[in-house]
Amino acid sequence: MYGKKVKFRAAFILLVLISLVLIIYLSLKTLEDNVVYFLSPTEIQNKEEIKRNEKVRVGGMVKKNSIKSYTNYISFILTDYKNEINVTYSGTIPNLFSEEKGVVAEGTLKDKNYFIANKILAKHDENYMPPKVNNSLDSK
Repeated sequence: MYGKKVKFRAAFILLVLISLVLIIYLSLKTLEDNVVYFLSPTEIQNKEEIKRNEKVRVGGMVKKNSIKSYTNYISFILTDYKNEINVTYSGTIPNLFSEEKGVVAEGTLKDKNYFIANKILAKHDENYMPPKVNNSLDSK
């Protein structure tokens, strides 16, 4: 019915398509571990089930007058202006970390209202200028 050439081409095309699908699947599966989406406090409150000890990122704004500094750690409240979550962190605080500024904290959820961060990433807006550059501009 079909000649040898047609069967060979069909088998070759099928093999290429299967290989392509497999390569794409493996690439996406590998990247899945490296891509971490951050959740807002509202998304955490709306979750049905909390997975404990799973690496999660929580993003929002640091609530005004919520930063409390202790000897070994700091605590603050992260808000998205609808819901809030209490965060504790022990480690070096980024220079841009302050009240009413954007923060992404990476760590583990203990429950829907308590988060233990092991890394804090302070966000800045497009108008940010490093202090050294800002001081040199002011002196001119």
